[in-house]
Amino acid sequence: MAFVTRFAPSPTGPLHLGHAYSAMLAHDMAQAAGGTFLLRIEDIDQSRCRPEWEAQIYDDLQWLGLSCQQPVLRQSQRQHIYAAALNRLWAQDRLFLCTCNRRDILQALSAPQEGVPANFGPDGPIYPGTCRDKQIHSAASPRPDGVLRLRMDQITADHAAMQSGSDGFSFQEDGSGPAGETGLIRFDARYLCDHIGDIAVCRRDMATSYHLSVVLDDAAQGVTHVVRGQDLFEATKIHVTLQWLLGLPTPIYHHHSLIRDDQGKRLAKRDDARALSRYRAEGATPADIRRMVGL
Repeated sequence: MAFVTRFAPSPTGPLHLGHAYSAMLAHDMAQAAGGTFLLRIEDIDQSRCRPEWEAQIYDDLQWLGLSCQQPVLRQSQRQHIYAAALNRLWAQDRLFLCTCNRRDILQALSAPQEGVPANFGPDGPIYPGTCRDKQIHSAASPRPDGVLRLRMDQITADHAAMQSGSDGFSFQEDGSGPAGETGLIRFDARYLCDHIGDIAVCRRDMATSYHLSVVLDDAAQGVTHVVRGQDLFEATKIHVTLQWLLGLPTPIYHHHSLIRDDQGKRLAKRDDARALSRYRAEGATPADIRRMVGL
Protein backbone atom coordinates (compact mmCIF):
# COMPACT_ATOMS: atom_id res chain seq x y z
CA MET A 1 0.00 0.00 0.00
CA ALA A 2 1.29 3.47 -0.90
CA PHE A 3 2.08 5.85 1.95
CA VAL A 4 1.00 9.40 1.14
CA THR A 5 0.94 12.26 3.61
CA ARG A 6 0.73 16.01 3.31
CA PHE A 7 1.37 19.39 4.88
CA ALA A 8 -1.54 21.79 4.35
CA PRO A 9 -0.87 25.33 5.59
CA SER A 10 -2.99 28.43 5.00
CA PRO A 11 -1.10 31.49 3.67
CA THR A 12 -2.50 33.82 6.32
CA GLY A 13 0.73 34.50 8.21
CA PRO A 14 4.28 33.22 8.76
CA LEU A 15 5.02 29.58 9.48
CA HIS A 16 6.15 29.06 13.07
CA LEU A 17 7.82 26.24 15.01
CA GLY A 18 4.55 24.31 15.28
CA HIS A 19 4.16 24.29 11.50
CA ALA A 20 7.77 23.19 11.12
CA TYR A 21 7.22 20.29 13.50
CA SER A 22 4.12 19.07 11.68
CA ALA A 23 5.69 19.44 8.23
CA MET A 24 8.95 17.72 9.19
CA LEU A 25 7.13 14.89 10.98
CA ALA A 26 4.90 14.23 7.96
CA HIS A 27 7.90 14.41 5.62
CA ASP A 28 9.99 12.07 7.80
CA MET A 29 7.17 9.54 8.10
CA ALA A 30 6.69 9.49 4.32
CA GLN A 31 10.42 9.07 3.71
CA ALA A 32 10.72 6.27 6.28
CA ALA A 33 7.87 4.39 4.55
CA GLY A 34 9.22 5.00 1.03
CA GLY A 35 6.14 7.11 0.38
CA THR A 36 5.17 10.55 -0.88
CA PHE A 37 5.03 13.91 0.89
CA LEU A 38 2.61 16.46 -0.58
CA LEU A 39 2.06 20.16 -0.05
CA ARG A 40 -1.40 21.68 -0.23
CA ILE A 41 -2.10 25.41 0.00
CA GLU A 42 -5.38 25.87 1.90
CA ASP A 43 -6.34 29.30 0.58
CA ILE A 44 -10.14 29.16 0.62
CA ASP A 45 -10.31 32.21 2.91
CA GLN A 46 -9.36 34.76 0.28
CA SER A 47 -10.06 37.66 2.67
CA ARG A 48 -7.06 36.65 4.81
CA CYS A 49 -4.72 34.87 2.39
CA ARG A 50 -1.81 36.84 0.92
CA PRO A 51 0.57 36.00 -1.97
CA GLU A 52 3.57 37.03 0.13
CA TRP A 53 2.67 34.49 2.83
CA GLU A 54 2.31 31.75 0.23
CA ALA A 55 5.72 32.62 -1.21
CA GLN A 56 7.15 32.48 2.33
CA ILE A 57 5.74 28.96 2.81
CA TYR A 58 7.65 27.67 -0.22
CA ASP A 59 10.80 29.48 0.92
CA ASP A 60 10.62 28.13 4.47
CA LEU A 61 9.99 24.54 3.38
CA GLN A 62 12.87 24.68 0.93
CA TRP A 63 15.12 26.03 3.69
CA LEU A 64 14.05 23.17 5.97
CA GLY A 65 15.03 20.72 3.22
CA LEU A 66 11.51 19.41 2.70
CA SER A 67 10.83 18.56 -0.92
CA CYS A 68 7.31 17.78 -2.08
CA GLN A 69 5.74 16.33 -5.19
CA GLN A 70 4.68 18.82 -7.85
CA PRO A 71 2.33 20.37 -8.79
CA VAL A 72 1.13 21.83 -5.51
CA LEU A 73 -2.64 21.66 -5.01
CA ARG A 74 -4.27 25.03 -4.22
CA GLN A 75 -7.80 25.06 -2.84
CA SER A 76 -8.71 28.31 -4.58
CA GLN A 77 -8.54 26.40 -7.87
CA ARG A 78 -10.99 23.72 -6.71
CA GLN A 79 -14.14 25.71 -5.97
CA HIS A 80 -16.03 23.78 -8.66
CA ILE A 81 -15.24 20.52 -6.84
CA TYR A 82 -16.60 21.86 -3.56
CA ALA A 83 -19.69 23.26 -5.29
CA ALA A 84 -20.43 19.89 -6.89
CA ALA A 85 -20.22 18.15 -3.49
CA LEU A 86 -22.55 20.74 -1.94
CA ASN A 87 -25.05 20.30 -4.78
CA ARG A 88 -24.96 16.55 -4.23
CA LEU A 89 -25.54 16.85 -0.48
CA TRP A 90 -28.30 19.41 -1.06
CA ALA A 91 -30.05 17.14 -3.58
CA GLN A 92 -29.93 14.34 -0.99
CA ASP A 93 -31.58 16.64 1.59
CA ARG A 94 -28.51 16.45 3.84
CA LEU A 95 -28.21 20.22 4.25
CA PHE A 96 -30.28 23.19 5.40
CA LEU A 97 -29.84 26.91 4.98
CA CYS A 98 -28.98 28.79 8.16
CA THR A 99 -29.28 32.58 8.40
CA CYS A 100 -28.10 32.84 12.03
CA ASN A 101 -25.00 34.81 12.90
CA ARG A 102 -22.70 33.96 15.81
CA ARG A 103 -24.57 36.28 18.17
CA ASP A 104 -27.90 34.64 17.27
CA ILE A 105 -26.45 31.22 18.05
CA LEU A 106 -24.98 32.26 21.39
CA GLN A 107 -28.23 33.98 22.40
CA ALA A 108 -30.26 30.89 21.49
CA LEU A 109 -27.93 28.65 23.46
CA SER A 110 -28.12 30.84 26.55
CA ALA A 111 -31.89 31.46 26.43
CA PRO A 112 -33.61 29.90 29.49
CA GLN A 113 -36.39 28.38 27.40
CA GLU A 114 -33.89 26.47 25.29
CA GLY A 115 -32.67 24.45 28.23
CA VAL A 116 -29.41 23.80 26.40
CA PRO A 117 -26.01 24.85 27.82
CA ALA A 118 -23.73 26.91 25.58
CA ASN A 119 -21.46 24.02 24.74
CA PHE A 120 -18.58 24.33 22.32
CA GLY A 121 -17.42 21.68 19.89
CA PRO A 122 -14.72 21.46 17.21
CA ASP A 123 -16.72 23.81 14.96
CA GLY A 124 -17.37 26.43 17.66
CA PRO A 125 -20.66 26.85 19.58
CA ILE A 126 -22.80 23.76 19.07
CA TYR A 127 -25.64 24.88 16.83
CA PRO A 128 -29.05 24.83 18.58
CA GLY A 129 -31.04 23.92 15.47
CA THR A 130 -32.79 27.28 15.04
CA CYS A 131 -33.10 27.14 11.24
CA ARG A 132 -33.17 23.37 10.80
CA ASP A 133 -36.91 23.12 10.08
CA LYS A 134 -37.65 26.66 8.87
CA GLN A 135 -37.21 26.23 5.14
CA ILE A 136 -39.02 23.94 2.77
CA HIS A 137 -36.37 22.08 0.82
CA SER A 138 -37.44 23.00 -2.72
CA ALA A 139 -34.60 24.81 -4.50
CA ALA A 140 -32.67 22.72 -7.03
CA SER A 141 -29.34 23.99 -5.69
CA PRO A 142 -28.20 25.62 -2.44
CA ARG A 143 -28.73 29.36 -2.11
CA PRO A 144 -25.62 31.49 -1.49
CA ASP A 145 -27.20 33.91 1.02
CA GLY A 146 -26.53 31.95 4.17
CA VAL A 147 -24.55 29.17 5.83
CA LEU A 148 -25.21 25.58 4.78
CA ARG A 149 -25.27 23.12 7.67
CA LEU A 150 -25.45 19.34 7.91
CA ARG A 151 -28.63 17.78 9.27
CA MET A 152 -26.65 15.79 11.80
CA ASP A 153 -29.60 14.10 13.49
CA GLN A 154 -30.88 12.79 10.16
CA ILE A 155 -27.43 11.69 9.03
CA THR A 156 -26.73 9.72 12.16
CA ALA A 157 -30.15 8.06 11.99
CA ASP A 158 -29.54 7.06 8.37
CA HIS A 159 -26.09 5.72 9.21
CA ALA A 160 -27.48 3.64 12.06
CA ALA A 161 -30.16 2.18 9.79
CA MET A 162 -27.69 1.37 6.99
CA GLN A 163 -24.99 0.01 9.29
CA SER A 164 -27.19 -2.15 11.49
CA GLY A 165 -25.17 -3.93 14.15
CA SER A 166 -22.14 -1.64 13.85
CA ASP A 167 -20.71 0.48 16.65
CA GLY A 168 -21.13 3.71 14.72
CA PHE A 169 -18.31 5.65 13.07
CA SER A 170 -14.61 5.00 13.57
CA PHE A 171 -11.09 5.85 12.43
CA GLN A 172 -7.62 4.50 13.08
CA GLU A 173 -5.33 6.69 15.16
CA ASP A 174 -1.63 5.86 15.15
CA GLY A 175 -0.59 9.00 17.02
CA SER A 176 -2.61 10.12 20.03
CA GLY A 177 -5.42 12.48 20.90
CA PRO A 178 -5.26 15.13 23.64
CA ALA A 179 -6.17 12.55 26.30
CA GLY A 180 -3.90 9.83 24.88
CA GLU A 181 -6.59 8.29 22.63
CA THR A 182 -5.01 5.87 20.17
CA GLY A 183 -5.82 2.79 18.11
CA LEU A 184 -9.36 2.36 16.81
CA ILE A 185 -11.39 5.44 17.78
CA ARG A 186 -15.15 4.89 17.81
CA PHE A 187 -17.96 7.40 18.18
CA ASP A 188 -21.71 7.07 17.78
CA ALA A 189 -24.72 9.05 16.65
CA ARG A 190 -25.46 10.49 20.08
CA TYR A 191 -21.92 11.82 20.33
CA LEU A 192 -22.21 13.58 16.96
CA CYS A 193 -25.51 15.21 17.89
CA ASP A 194 -24.55 16.18 21.45
CA HIS A 195 -20.92 17.24 21.00
CA ILE A 196 -20.61 18.36 17.37
CA GLY A 197 -24.06 19.31 16.06
CA ASP A 198 -25.13 20.70 12.69
CA ILE A 199 -21.72 21.85 11.47
CA ALA A 200 -21.26 24.35 8.65
CA VAL A 201 -20.08 22.93 5.34
CA CYS A 202 -20.43 26.18 3.40
CA ARG A 203 -19.82 29.66 4.79
CA ARG A 204 -21.05 32.91 3.27
CA ASP A 205 -17.60 34.28 2.51
CA MET A 206 -15.95 31.05 1.27
CA ALA A 207 -18.52 29.02 -0.71
CA THR A 208 -17.16 26.00 1.15
CA SER A 209 -15.68 25.26 4.59
CA TYR A 210 -12.48 23.83 5.98
CA HIS A 211 -14.24 20.58 6.88
CA LEU A 212 -15.69 19.96 3.43
CA SER A 213 -12.62 20.99 1.45
CA VAL A 214 -10.15 19.01 3.54
CA VAL A 215 -11.93 15.66 3.07
CA LEU A 216 -12.39 16.23 -0.67
CA ASP A 217 -8.77 17.28 -1.10
CA ASP A 218 -7.34 14.40 0.94
CA ALA A 219 -9.31 11.97 -1.21
CA ALA A 220 -8.29 13.68 -4.46
CA GLN A 221 -4.62 13.58 -3.49
CA GLY A 222 -4.76 9.96 -2.36
CA VAL A 223 -3.63 10.84 1.17
CA THR A 224 -3.34 7.66 3.23
CA HIS A 225 -1.96 9.17 6.46
CA VAL A 226 -3.05 12.55 7.81
CA VAL A 227 -0.44 14.06 10.14
CA ARG A 228 -1.63 17.07 12.14
CA GLY A 229 -1.91 18.57 15.62
CA GLN A 230 -3.99 17.27 18.49
CA ASP A 231 -6.11 20.43 18.32
CA LEU A 232 -7.82 18.85 15.28
CA PHE A 233 -8.53 15.48 16.92
CA GLU A 234 -12.22 16.23 17.55
CA ALA A 235 -12.61 17.68 14.04
CA THR A 236 -11.58 14.30 12.69
CA LYS A 237 -14.98 12.99 13.75
CA ILE A 238 -16.58 15.58 11.46
CA HIS A 239 -14.29 14.50 8.63
CA VAL A 240 -15.07 10.80 9.07
CA THR A 241 -18.79 11.62 8.93
CA LEU A 242 -18.34 13.62 5.71
CA GLN A 243 -16.24 10.82 4.21
CA TRP A 244 -19.10 8.40 4.84
CA LEU A 245 -21.64 10.80 3.33
CA LEU A 246 -19.56 11.41 0.20
CA GLY A 247 -18.33 7.84 -0.26
CA LEU A 248 -14.68 8.80 0.35
CA PRO A 249 -11.95 6.67 1.95
CA THR A 250 -10.95 7.37 5.54
CA PRO A 251 -7.17 7.81 5.94
CA ILE A 252 -5.18 6.73 8.96
CA TYR A 253 -4.73 9.70 11.31
CA HIS A 254 -1.64 10.65 13.28
CA HIS A 255 -2.33 13.50 15.69
CA HIS A 256 0.76 14.90 17.36
CA SER A 257 1.42 17.08 20.39
CA LEU A 258 1.51 20.86 19.95
CA ILE A 259 4.51 23.12 20.23
CA ARG A 260 3.74 25.65 22.96
CA ASP A 261 5.17 28.90 24.24
CA ASP A 262 6.71 29.49 27.66
CA GLN A 263 3.24 29.99 29.18
CA GLY A 264 1.95 26.71 27.75
CA LYS A 265 -0.18 28.30 25.02
CA ARG A 266 -0.10 26.76 21.56
CA LEU A 267 1.66 28.87 18.98
CA ALA A 268 -0.32 31.12 16.63
CA LYS A 269 0.67 32.88 13.41
CA ARG A 270 0.50 36.23 15.18
CA ASP A 271 3.37 35.04 17.41
CA ASP A 272 6.11 36.42 15.17
CA ALA A 273 8.75 35.76 17.83
CA ARG A 274 8.62 32.07 16.89
CA ALA A 275 8.25 32.51 13.14
CA LEU A 276 10.72 30.45 11.13
CA SER A 277 11.81 33.57 9.28
CA ARG A 278 12.85 35.14 12.59
CA TYR A 279 14.97 32.12 13.53
CA ARG A 280 16.52 32.12 10.05
CA ALA A 281 17.38 35.81 10.32
CA GLU A 282 19.06 35.14 13.67
CA GLY A 283 21.29 32.46 12.12
CA ALA A 284 19.49 29.24 13.08
CA THR A 285 19.92 26.18 10.87
CA PRO A 286 17.36 23.52 9.93
CA ALA A 287 19.15 21.20 12.37
CA ASP A 288 18.58 23.78 15.12
CA ILE A 289 14.85 23.82 14.31
CA ARG A 290 14.73 20.02 14.50
CA ARG A 291 16.31 20.11 17.94
CA MET A 292 13.92 22.83 19.12
CA VAL A 293 10.85 20.77 18.22
CA GLY A 294 12.26 17.45 19.41
CA LEU A 295 12.92 15.68 16.10
